[in-house]
Amino acid sequence: MLMDRYFEGMKGVLETVEKTQKETLLAAAGEIAARLARGGAWHIMDTGHMLMFEGVGRTGGMMALKPIRITCEIQNPVRYRPAPARGIVGYDSIPGFADYVLGRANILPDDVIMIGSVSGYNYFPVDLALKANEMGCATVAITSVEYSRHLTSKHPSGKRLFEACTFCLDNCTNYGDTLVEVEELGQAICPASGISACYLMWALQSTVVEKLLEMGLKPSVYISNHMPNASALNGEALERYEQFGY
Repeated sequence: MLMDRYFEGMKGVLETVEKTQKETLLAAAGEIAARLARGGAWHIMDTGHMLMFEGVGRTGGMMALKPIRITCEIQNPVRYRPAPARGIVGYDSIPGFADYVLGRANILPDDVIMIGSVSGYNYFPVDLALKANEMGCATVAITSVEYSRHLTSKHPSGKRLFEACTFCLDNCTNYGDTLVEVEELGQAICPASGISACYLMWALQSTVVEKLLEMGLKPSVYISNHMPNASALNGEALERYEQFGY
């Protein structure tokens, strides 16, 4: 069954993550904890599908991790008129946009920015990492190194995200990010990157919690709103976060 092939493939990816990423997880977590302890902030900017929803504001998750959300809405109630076709330009290809984001998001030199991009070759995530590095931030990529190695960077530096960040967490998915070959379709299905990135995300958060506790600091962590006294406990934790930043 295709389902069984998916289960087998996904388990293989997660086993590879466990075998290859622990050293980087430990190093990145140590840097994040040290920066949080001295007043830095921890941000996440995901150009993919789920990390800013999975890793932020969840029960058992750290209050210190905050998302950089980018929205762009253009409204004009003009009547419909035929118009020539125009190329659609996304923010990930606008020179200088990373500088604007860093300013508007109130990023400071001792902060940490985690940047998620499976392919890791578009202009914006690479530029964001490089500009943040220049400021003195630490940058953490969550990307697919194998996938990215097959692609040519769109950034003038020639770097891809795994080459631009201080730390690179490899989600260990393949080129094309699919697990199950379906001969009848002539292609593969079922991406691995979302689940493996989440696996890395929670492994990293657990290790940051561990590092802070080793420093004698109590990190602020959400509990489920459905647990007894959750509102009061989350309120107390939020007050600690607002005071100390972790």
